[in-house]
This record gives sequence, structure tokens and C-alpha cells, in this order.
Amino acid sequence: MPETPSDPDRTATTDSARRTTDDHGHDIVSPLQAAIITVSTSRANATDPEDPGGDRIESLLEAADHRVVDRRLVPDGIGPIQRALDELLDDPTVDFVIATGGTGATIDDVTPDAVSERFDRELPGFGELFRQLSYEEIGPRTIASRATAGIARDTPVFVLPGSRNAVELATEAIILDEAPHLVGLSTRHLVGPNSE
Repeated sequence: MPETPSDPDRTATTDSARRTTDDHGHDIVSPLQAAIITVSTSRANATDPEDPGGDRIESLLEAADHRVVDRRLVPDGIGPIQRALDELLDDPTVDFVIATGGTGATIDDVTPDAVSERFDRELPGFGELFRQLSYEEIGPRTIASRATAGIARDTPVFVLPGSRNAVELATEAIILDEAPHLVGLSTRHLVGPNSE
């Protein structure tokens, strides 16, 4: 069960105890405090919902010594997705958000549309790289994926497909390596040029 914002171990992204620089002098934040939004009408309406994709993201983040401080399960729909995202973006202890599910080509797949409306800056390289890596696993079916990422209110947000394989690929091959750096870059202006 996620901790509440009053959890004394949850600190703001700007907390100097979690901010360092890498060997190139770029700001990084670690360990990270993440939030996960799973988008699925069928799961959101279930009495005892299972969330294998969200569970896998959480286990991968925790294995890398990061924390999941909030998890949400919402139905497909612009409104529910944006309400959950807005609440997480308002929480200064959430370093980044991963939304999973609803990235395909059906009329109900609106997660990229809902989330991208909140982006101040899009990170198109994430979706491009994800589809390239996904192509190696599933071939041309990857064209139906609208995985994306961007910065919303100084917070990196990643939008992934809902399958366990897809969240594993994106988290292991991209997010675990790049999130500490992206969080550092997107919040550097909040702490000044030297965050040490």
C-alpha cells in the first residue's frame, strides 16, 4: 500500500539529500519516488482488480532501489486520467509518473491524448526509442503503439502500453537509466545551478 504524503521518508524532489551530479556534471535525483497510473476500465470496475503491468513496474523500480509512493487505477477516459495525473503532478514528493495502458489504436485508447495535453515539453525520443526496441520483439505491430513521454509541471511523465512485456521493456531498457537524469534536468531550475 502506498505511503501517504505525510510519510517522513517521502521528500520533495528538490531535497538536496537525493540530488547529486553525474560524471558529466548533470543533475540527477536518486533514489527516485515514482507514481504509477494504470488505465483500464475493466480493471477499474473489477471487485478485486489485478494489475500485472503496474505490479511489474513497481517491482522493477524497487529492485533498482527506487520507491513507488502512489498508485492509481483509473478507467479509460480523458477526465479520469487527467484528474489522477493532476493530483500526482501537484504532489512535490512525486519525482516522475508512469502511466500504463490505453496507448493503442482503438477509440478507447486515450491515455496519450489525455496526458500529452499536460505536457509543457514533449520528449519524442522516448516513443521513438520504445518503438524501435519493441520492433525487435514484436515486429511491425509496434506501429499501433502510441507510447510517449514529456515533462509536465517539472515532472517527467512516461506513457506505456499496458502489457507486462511492454512495461518491462520500457522500464528496463529506458526508464531506469534515464529517469534520474530527466528528473534532475526538469527540476534543476527549482534548486539553482548547483544542487549539491
